[in-house]
Amino acid sequence: MAPFRAADLLRRKPVQQVEGEHPPEGLPRTIGLFQLTMLGVGATIGTGIFVALTTAVPAAGPAVILAFVLAGITAALTALCYAELASTIPVSGSSYSYAYATLGEFVAFIVGACLLLEYAVSASAIAVGWGQYLNEMFVDLIGWRMPDAIAKAPGAGGVFNLPAVVLVGSCLVLLLRGVKESTRVNAVLVILKLLVLLFFVVIAFSGFKAKNLTPFMPMGIAGVGAAASSIFFSYIGIDAVSTAGEEVKDPRRTLPLGIVLSLLIVTGVYILVALAAVGAQPWTAFAGQEAGLAVILRNLTGASWTSLILCVGAIVSIFSITLVVMYGQTRILYAMSRDGLLPKVFQRLDPKTHSPDLNTYIVAGFIAVLAAFVPLDVLVNLTSMGTLIAFAIVSLGVIILRRTQPDLPRGYRVPFYPVVPALSVAFCAYLIIGLPLDTWLLFAVWVAAACALYFGYSVKNSKLRS
Repeated sequence: MAPFRAADLLRRKPVQQVEGEHPPEGLPRTIGLFQLTMLGVGATIGTGIFVALTTAVPAAGPAVILAFVLAGITAALTALCYAELASTIPVSGSSYSYAYATLGEFVAFIVGACLLLEYAVSASAIAVGWGQYLNEMFVDLIGWRMPDAIAKAPGAGGVFNLPAVVLVGSCLVLLLRGVKESTRVNAVLVILKLLVLLFFVVIAFSGFKAKNLTPFMPMGIAGVGAAASSIFFSYIGIDAVSTAGEEVKDPRRTLPLGIVLSLLIVTGVYILVALAAVGAQPWTAFAGQEAGLAVILRNLTGASWTSLILCVGAIVSIFSITLVVMYGQTRILYAMSRDGLLPKVFQRLDPKTHSPDLNTYIVAGFIAVLAAFVPLDVLVNLTSMGTLIAFAIVSLGVIILRRTQPDLPRGYRVPFYPVVPALSVAFCAYLIIGLPLDTWLLFAVWVAAACALYFGYSVKNSKLRS
C-alpha cells in the first residue's frame, strides 16, 4: 500500500466512477416520482411545525412567519443546487458523494460526518417530541398522562424518554422489511398528516385575531435570524431526497423534480400553519407549551376531539419523518463504507430484502440512546449546524463542477448561475452565525472526533488510495 501523502486529502473520485458503482446485486431501483416527493415531504414536515414552533415563536414573536420565509429562501436556493448535482451524480450518499467528486476525500469525509450529525441528531430531536403528543392523545381519550420521568426529554423534567425509544424501534422494524414497503407506508402517512395540518389551518383561522400579530417583531431582526437558524433543521428533507439516488427510477429526471416539488409543498405548508398558529393565540403563550398545535385547537373549540385529531396527525407525522431520516442515514453510511472510509459492516445487504440490515440496527441504537437521554434544544441546534454546512458544501460543489467538468451530462442546471449557488452559501453562512456558542463548541468536538477517525482508519482504507 502506498504511503500517506498530504495530497491524498484532496483526491477526488471521478464522476464516471461514482455513477458506475451500482452493481446488479446492489440497492434496487423501486422509487418513482410520487414516492420520492412524499419521501422529501415526509422527511421535512414534522418537528418544524409540531414541536419546534413552541421554541421558535418565543425567540421571534409573530415574526416567526418571517423566520420560516428566511429558512425557506435558504432552502430553496440550496434545493436548486441539489437538483443539479443529483441529476449529474445520481447515487446514494447525497452531499457526501457530491463533495467526493468535487472537493476531495477529506472534505467529503467531514461532510459525511456533518450528515451523520444532521440525520442522527435530527431523528433524535424528532423522536423526543413524540411523547408530548402521545400524552395529549391519552388525555383526550382516557384522561391519563404518562409520568414526566418517562415521557419528557432530559432537561425538561424527564429522565428516560421511553416513547422516543419505542418510536425508533418501530421504524427499525419497518426499514428492515425493505425500502419498497417503507416508502409505500411513508406516502400514506404523509398524505394523512397534510390533511391534519389543513384541518388545523381551517379551525385556527376561524379564531384568527389581528391583534395577536402585534408587536410583530418584539425581539427585532436578531430574533428572526435566531429562530430561522434553529428551525432550519426542519428542511432536512432536501438532503433526504438525494440519499435515494441509487433506488430511484430514471434518476436524472426524477431526483431534481422530487427535490423541487417537495420543497414547494413544505414551504407553503410551514408558512400557512405558522400564520394560523400565531394569529390564533398570543405569541407569549407559546413558551413552554407542549403539543402546542393541539392545545390551540382545544382552546379555540373547547372540544377534545379537535385536539385529538391533531395529536394523531402529529404522532403519524413524527413517525413518518423519523422513518425517512433513519433511512437517509443508513444510505450515507452505506456509501461511505463502500468507499472504504467506514468498516464493511455498513454496506452488508440482507439477501432477501436488499436492505443494509446491520447498518440499520446500529443507526437505530445510536438514535434511540440520543433521544432517550439528550435535551431537545441541544439536539435541534446541532442538527441545524450539520444541515447548513452540508448545504453550503453542495452549493460550492455546483460552482466547482461547472468549472472543472463543464461538459458533464446534467439533467438539470441551476438558473442564474453563479448567483444562485453563491447566494445559497451566503444565506447558509448567515444562519450558521446565528447559532449559539454551545452549539459551535459541541460541533467542534464532533469534527475533532471525525478527524481522529479519518486519520486513524479511513485514510488507510480508502479505495482511492489503492
